[in-house]
Amino acid sequence: MKKYLLTGLLVWVPLGITFWVLNLTINMMDQSLTLLPVSWRPDNFLGIHIPGLGVILTVVVVLLTGLLARNVLGQRFLELWDWLLQHIPVVNTIYKSVKQVSDTLLSESGSGFGKVLLVRYPHPQAWSLAFQTSVPGEVTRVLGEEFIAVFIPTTPSPVNGFYFYVNKADTIELDINVDLAFKSIISMGVVVSNEEAAANLVSNNQK
Repeated sequence: MKKYLLTGLLVWVPLGITFWVLNLTINMMDQSLTLLPVSWRPDNFLGIHIPGLGVILTVVVVLLTGLLARNVLGQRFLELWDWLLQHIPVVNTIYKSVKQVSDTLLSESGSGFGKVLLVRYPHPQAWSLAFQTSVPGEVTRVLGEEFIAVFIPTTPSPVNGFYFYVNKADTIELDINVDLAFKSIISMGVVVSNEEAAANLVSNNQK
């Protein structure tokens, strides 16, 4: 009985969480429809509410913004908008921080997380997954080039974590990509690469 119950949970829990996240995301994006004039909103002239129309509007707005930002006129407008936000008290502090992170992680040439490392954390006898990031010039001048900047994400939410400067000699570079490392952190080590899964299967069959 217990075995069947666990098997059923393994089927329904991922599905339930997936649909919950999708529903939450769609409902949030549907709020973008409130930006339209009342007479333009689909609910009014269609007479019914169709979930997901806000997703389409959001995608269209993002694409148009990207298209606008790619031409000279759009770049000048964005520079003006950027200058304006950076000169508003309080807003400028939040905007600068968020923009620096987004520029690093989302830019085509960005080097958000270069390498996946193992670092000794939270104590010398333990190892944690970490991502190597860029080091500010002043930090390099003070500590020397042998120190590197690392971000240690928390489990199961990798958007939070700790930022440290550690001696490069005290780290181990892993031959895995950033995506797989994130999956491992989010799943608390349950998700492994195809090669590791195959190796585990062979090992289990030999026992």
